[in-house]
Amino acid sequence: MGTGRPEELGDETLVTLAQKGEHKAFEELVERYKQKAYRIAFDFTRDREEAKDLSQEAFLRAFTHLNGFDQRASFYTWFYRILVNLCLDYRRRGQRVSWQPFEEHDGKTAEKNEIANPGPSPDREAMSGEISRKIGAALNSLPPKQRTAFVLKNHEGLSIREIAKIMQTAEGTVKTHIHRAVLALRQSLAELV
Repeated sequence: MGTGRPEELGDETLVTLAQKGEHKAFEELVERYKQKAYRIAFDFTRDREEAKDLSQEAFLRAFTHLNGFDQRASFYTWFYRILVNLCLDYRRRGQRVSWQPFEEHDGKTAEKNEIANPGPSPDREAMSGEISRKIGAALNSLPPKQRTAFVLKNHEGLSIREIAKIMQTAEGTVKTHIHRAVLALRQSLAELV
């Protein structure tokens, strides 16, 4: 495959190679972004299997539409737009699952840690679970655009510019969505403070 190992090549080079039929190049793109894709999908669904399905569907759509990809844009932005659209469609279909506390995104449970560390008391654990549920409910109550902007900024650490590209909107609009999300979350979670 071209010059150099796939993991040493930039996204643009990998996309060009994948467009020419080099499947290993697209596999490298999947490797680079699969964890982030899963985390974003999980933030929308709060369900491991649904998150896995949505992230796989996003990669499948990216692969099948790769020849239509405009090289002037970054693959990262283009792919995450596909993923976010799928996640928003999922939410619009009304398949909101009940929120669960954050877990490790690699599909592993925390049981291995519980063996070595007895953990918090049952009272503290119950309180922590209740707080997690309230935070999740507050996030789920946000309008989709506010939630998307908030999650991409605060959970994924993307810049306002990157979020604007993904959401296909102005940077000022992204800032407004994030600001409104923060205000709504503060109001919803005021009792916890």
